[in-house]
Amino acid sequence: MSDESSAIAWLRQKLKEKPQKMQTIQPEFMQQIQAWNKYEQELELRVLLEQNFLCYDGRGSVPNPIHTYLSTQYHELRNLKDEDPALKAKAKDLWYVPNPKDAAEVEKMRERALLKEYETYKTEKKIKTPRLEALRLGFQKSYEAHDYATIVAIAKKIPSDVVETDEKLLRYFDRAQLQLDD
Repeated sequence: MSDESSAIAWLRQKLKEKPQKMQTIQPEFMQQIQAWNKYEQELELRVLLEQNFLCYDGRGSVPNPIHTYLSTQYHELRNLKDEDPALKAKAKDLWYVPNPKDAAEVEKMRERALLKEYETYKTEKKIKTPRLEALRLGFQKSYEAHDYATIVAIAKKIPSDVVETDEKLLRYFDRAQLQLDD
């Protein structure tokens, strides 16, 4: 893992195979982030999970991905209804990949969090280790709103290597500068 998107992909693969508790994922996650890009803000596992996946809190029916996994892996949990107390107890606090309907809601929450972080960049004087995903989304939204000055201003606050090495950021920055020069 070298950045946020590769960390999300890694988590998606792990949780698709097997819904897991955060404590179970943490040790391997810590090993995997050793190669993190030095110009990108390092994120905690909890933040990545909360913004990209769902966790069963023990209330309501056990979600299908968890129910399927538990009923195939644990003989005593087979053929139980999704409201069964034994199944709910085993499923509590497991993180899982949301189904496509729920994934849209999770993505909206994630975008809100990223844009909120992007907004903080507007008031900061210097940004040493930005969150690249926040910059990418923020630059995209600023570009769509024809707010080219914000893109250029924020780009000047971050290390130049960050923009130069990220294709998406560089594209938005170059286009914004061209628009401002016209």
